[in-house]
Amino acid sequence: MAVTDTAIEGIKQMIVSGEIQPGDRLPKEAELAVRLGLSRNSLREAVRALSLIHVLDVRQGDGTYVTSLSPRLLLETMTFLVDLHRDDSVLEYLEVRRVIEPAATAMAALRMSDDAVSALGRHLERIGEEPSVDELVSNDIEFHRLIAEGSGNAVLCSLMESLAVPTQRARMWRGLTQGDATRRTLAEHHAIYDAVRGRQPDVAAAAATVHIAGVEQWIRTALVPSSTG
Repeated sequence: MAVTDTAIEGIKQMIVSGEIQPGDRLPKEAELAVRLGLSRNSLREAVRALSLIHVLDVRQGDGTYVTSLSPRLLLETMTFLVDLHRDDSVLEYLEVRRVIEPAATAMAALRMSDDAVSALGRHLERIGEEPSVDELVSNDIEFHRLIAEGSGNAVLCSLMESLAVPTQRARMWRGLTQGDATRRTLAEHHAIYDAVRGRQPDVAAAAATVHIAGVEQWIRTALVPSSTG
């Protein structure tokens, strides 16, 4: 289990056991890091991850609080780690994406209007070079939606959109725990965009394959190692 995951598990156990309740403030960072046997950097990453999924509320100058979610909703939210580590279905969704998205991207390179290609470029520019993880994932989902729409095939577009949601949390977790995830994602998006703009369907398909396969491989090795045996 990754260090960040260990920190999250420790905080989760404090909540599940009732030691800290919704609305309570977490112990001070230094105290909690010592208690969990972790570095303060690892603890900060865990707090950041849990704040993104609304389990914790970080209040500047005041401290970090457990949200006021009901115990049932809180436990349901915490199952995201179980989903990522024990449920291989996310890999199956990515396998399907790896099959169909290169074809859709090749079609987009041939069929997208000039205006749509320009809109795709503006979408990439808006995110900047150092987005937050939630901004990165939101931008990623919209980028792939625009590509799907550009394929000109409504059925394919609908299918690709249906595949985006089941892999969203995995992509969020990759952004939080893989150091170069942001840089790689943005570079791969630009490679896809350049190929679409250049009306190069084969290059666009290859770039899409590299992009999806990279996410899939990282999840195989980092999130669900049991599936690689």
